[in-house]
Amino acid sequence: RRRSRFTLSRRLCGICIAQSLKIPHDHKPSDFDKIIRQLLDTRYARAVILFASDEDIRGVLNASKRADQIGHFLWIGSDSWGAKNSPIHQLEDAAVGAVTILPKRATISGFDAYFTSRTLENNRRNVWFAEYWEENFNCKLMSSSKKDDSSRKCTGQERISIDSKYEQEGKVQFVIDAVYAVAHALHNMQRDLCPENSGICPDMDLAGGKKLLKYIRSISFNGSAGTSVTFNRNGDAPGRYDLFQYQWNNVTGSSYRVIGQWTETLQLNDMQWPRGEQDIPSSVCSLPCRTGERKKVVKGMPCCWHCEPCDGYQYRYDEFTCKLCSYNMRPNANRTACQPIPIIKLEWHSPWAVIPVLLAILGIIATISVMVTFVRYNDTPIVRASGRELSYVLLTGIFLCYIITFLMIAKPDVGVCSFRRIFLGLGMCISYAALLTKTNRIYRIFEQGKTSVTAPRLISPTSQLAITSSLISVQLLGVFIWFVVDPPNTVIDYDEQKTFNPYLARGVLKCDITDLQIICSLGYSILLMVTCTVYAIKTRGVPENFNEAKPIGFTMYTTCIVWLAFIPIFFGTAQSAEKLYIQTTTLTISMNLSASVALGMLYMPKVYVIIFHPELNVQKRKRSFKAVATAATMSSRLSHKVSDRPNGEAKTELCENVDPNSKSSLFIRSLKV
Repeated sequence: RRRSRFTLSRRLCGICIAQSLKIPHDHKPSDFDKIIRQLLDTRYARAVILFASDEDIRGVLNASKRADQIGHFLWIGSDSWGAKNSPIHQLEDAAVGAVTILPKRATISGFDAYFTSRTLENNRRNVWFAEYWEENFNCKLMSSSKKDDSSRKCTGQERISIDSKYEQEGKVQFVIDAVYAVAHALHNMQRDLCPENSGICPDMDLAGGKKLLKYIRSISFNGSAGTSVTFNRNGDAPGRYDLFQYQWNNVTGSSYRVIGQWTETLQLNDMQWPRGEQDIPSSVCSLPCRTGERKKVVKGMPCCWHCEPCDGYQYRYDEFTCKLCSYNMRPNANRTACQPIPIIKLEWHSPWAVIPVLLAILGIIATISVMVTFVRYNDTPIVRASGRELSYVLLTGIFLCYIITFLMIAKPDVGVCSFRRIFLGLGMCISYAALLTKTNRIYRIFEQGKTSVTAPRLISPTSQLAITSSLISVQLLGVFIWFVVDPPNTVIDYDEQKTFNPYLARGVLKCDITDLQIICSLGYSILLMVTCTVYAIKTRGVPENFNEAKPIGFTMYTTCIVWLAFIPIFFGTAQSAEKLYIQTTTLTISMNLSASVALGMLYMPKVYVIIFHPELNVQKRKRSFKAVATAATMSSRLSHKVSDRPNGEAKTELCENVDPNSKSSLFIRSLKV
């Protein structure tokens, strides 16, 4: 079986074979071209060991020349190549750098005299000698000969070394030593099995080949060349080889040069590499994988592999395996280990925080200014007409709406998370509970006035505070239940910003509050806001001289628009990598805008009058509930006529029907603007 072998894939004495290719017996030039293409599949494995005949060696060298790969392959020839010129004739350029071996051998002096004296007459016992004679002297002995008819007939008088070239075959030494090895083994066997006989005994006849092989492996003697002949336990004789390299020299041209020997150890002299390479060329099936890549071994070729990167959140566990980092880790820069994912939170200096904080600061300043103004002018007509008690409650709610911005941006801990739960919906709840109480009071007064001059129940300041407190207590009760069922805590969310690129991944430190819990916390306040808006719509027709329903209405309409915009933005960014920033900013800005709308529409006009037009902040004629009831009745009656009359006419008619002399003891101060 003839083979061309390529180093690198089956481990054998530290060497791997990447490919083992058979040269077909009936080969064509295309077969050798295919072999070269296959060898180039593992381009980095350049060393090729050839166990082939002269003809096959020439075919491989020719194919490498046709493929323009002269100097790429590092040929290593077996003893069948040796130092012969026939395999490389006219292919010297393709063979330069080839390393070959020959067993160390010596010329047996007595054999030359013996063999050259052999003739057809004195060597009839060798059945192959006649064929050798024909080949050596290029003649024909008999009609059954394989030589051509054109060949001359042998005379039998030819003489070896006289009529033909002769050179002692290099393997003569080993043939002689092999014969002596068998002879020594038979001698030792006869001595052990037949000690009393001089020849073969029955025990020796029955010994068999295995027993003889055992004796052969145990012999030791000096061979024909004076070297020791022994065998190891595998039956191999000690290797003794001369190493040759086919080198180019500017003076003598190309030739074989002895570069070393092997006698139990390797000894090498200077070698010459193809293409003028100075360093020892490498021959590997696959290049080492880069950092962060694993080896995917080619099936059946354990020393050949493809390099595959450990991608995503994987790191290289060993040279063959990638492993996934734990959920709170990511691979380091060279993917040799895992490292903790950085933890982030919304920072005060972030653009996402600066705008809400700025709005909140301005809102807090404005709210405190309004409260200070109202406290200072607490007994003036405008402040008293605004309903001092509910105004202070409402301003407190607005103040808390601004304060929540700082809690939402502060670094989460148990305390901050607790205050977030409390104040997240409380500020809005206080604000809209107060506004709902106001609008409900106005609505009940004018609805009652349409049918009766009797004042409705629960319209006194104390009653209004009680109603507002009861509405606020529902929110506080919900928060208390939330605390009991799910105590506040902080969590690190690694999923929110777990990007495809692990080096951009971040863990988000935040309170253990889900999006649904935020909406539920605000849900009650939104319900109060919607209910307040409904009452604002119902009281939109109340005469402007008697109420502040219209400013409340405008406040609620604007607030509803703000929160209708908030909901899709809040939930639409739930899957965004910037979820923390967008949702926090959206929530805080929405609350700031809601508070600012209420503050601006309900209180800024009053503060403006109090500060800049004190002459308008005077006591006006008080109106009795009977007058209000009359106004409500006329307003209802005129609602059908207003489209046909100018506004001034309708107002004049209303004023003419109000009894200016009514002395009812019940006055509706909060209806004054």
